[in-house]
Amino acid sequence: MSHTPRYRTAVSTALIVALGAGVTACGSDGDPLSAKPYDATEDISFSIPVDDGKKADPDKPLEIAAKDSDGRITDVTATDAAGRYVAGELSADGGRWHSTSPLAAGARYTVRVSTEDEDGAPGRKVLGFDTSTPTTKKRLNVKFGPETGTYGVGQPVTAELSAPVKDKAARAVVERGLKVDSQPAVEGAWHWVDDKNLHYRPKEYWPTQATIRARSNLAGIKVAERLWGGQAKSLKLTTGDRVEAVTDAAAHSMTVYKNGEVINTIPVTTGKPGFETRNGVKVVLGKEYFVRMRGTSIGIAEGSADSYDLPVYYATRVTWSGEYVHAAPWSTGSQGSANVSHGCTGMSTGNAAWFFKNVRAGDIVKVVNSDGDTMAPFGNGFGDWNLTWKKWRAGSALVADTPEARPRLRPESV
Repeated sequence: MSHTPRYRTAVSTALIVALGAGVTACGSDGDPLSAKPYDATEDISFSIPVDDGKKADPDKPLEIAAKDSDGRITDVTATDAAGRYVAGELSADGGRWHSTSPLAAGARYTVRVSTEDEDGAPGRKVLGFDTSTPTTKKRLNVKFGPETGTYGVGQPVTAELSAPVKDKAARAVVERGLKVDSQPAVEGAWHWVDDKNLHYRPKEYWPTQATIRARSNLAGIKVAERLWGGQAKSLKLTTGDRVEAVTDAAAHSMTVYKNGEVINTIPVTTGKPGFETRNGVKVVLGKEYFVRMRGTSIGIAEGSADSYDLPVYYATRVTWSGEYVHAAPWSTGSQGSANVSHGCTGMSTGNAAWFFKNVRAGDIVKVVNSDGDTMAPFGNGFGDWNLTWKKWRAGSALVADTPEARPRLRPESV
C-alpha cells in the first residue's frame, strides 16, 4: 500500500518527534475506520536521536506535534524500561502533546503515538530513545535588587531566581544560602512572593544611616535534583533619614515626618468615590518630573465624564499601576477640604516640588482613613509592610528556624 504523509512534527527547543500518517484505507468497503493502522516509518523524521546510539537531553521536555492541520494526535504513551509512565497533556485540538513530568537521566524510553487523519484513518508509530546522564549541572542564579545606592528605610531587598523553586525543602536550601546583613544589625526574614522571587525586610523599618549587604552562598550547593547554586553579584545598600509621609484621606491632609519630627503639613486631595486611594503603607518607587496622565490607562473610557488627559509635574510614584503623589494645580480649591482625584494624592505645585525634592526611593508613604482597599503586599509595588511580622515569616521556608523556635542568643530588635 502506498500513502502520502499526513503528519509531521514541528521542531521546537524541546524534545520533538515528527509524525506521519496514511491516506485512505485499503478496506474493500472504503471505510477508513476499518483499516489496519499503517506503518508510517518512511514518512517520519526525527529531530532527536532515535535508536541510533545517540542520547537525548533529559532536562528537555518531550513534545510531539502534528504539523498537518487536517490531522490530529489521538493518544501518546511514554514509558521507561521499568514501565513507569511519563505524565503528559494533549491539547484539545490534538495538535500537540507535551510531557508534564521530567524525564529520567540514563533511561530507555518507548513512545507509542496514535494519530488520525481528516477521514479518520488511523496511524501508529512506536519509537525508542535513550536519555543521557548530564555532564553539566543546571545552575540557579540569583539577581539581587534594587540597584546599589541609598534608599529610604522602607526599601525591601529582592532576589530574583533564574529558575522556579517550588519544593519547600529546596526553598529552605535557597534561603539558607541568601544572606542579608545590616549594620546596625536587625532581625529580618525572606518571604517567597512566588516560585522565582523573594523579598527580604526587617521586623520593623531599617535603621537610619544603615549599611545593608546581600550575598549568595549558593554557588556549588545542590538545591534540588539536577539543580545547583550558581554565582550571584552581591549588593550593597545604604539608608538615609527615616522619612514618612502620612496622608489622612478623611482630613485631606498629609503630614511628613523626618526621623520622627514633623517637617511639613500639606493640604491634599485624594481619591473620590469610585476611585478611592488605597489605604496602607506604600514605598516610593521612583520620581518623574513630568508624566502624561490619561484616564484610559486606568480603564476610563475616553470622552466619558471621568475622562482626563493631563500634563503632570513633580510625580512621585508609589504603585506600578499609576498611583502618584503629584502636583494638581487644577484642584487647589479642593485640597484640604474634599477628595476629587482619581486615586492619586494631589497637592499644589509648590508643595509637590517640595515633596519631590525631599523624598527618595524607599521612603514611606502611608494612607489612612480612606474608603479604598488596602495596598496589596506584592504585584503593584512594595506593599510588604502591610503584612504583620507573623504573616511575613509565614512566607519563609524556614519558619521553624525563627527566634521564637530557638534559644535566643541575643536580644531581638524592636
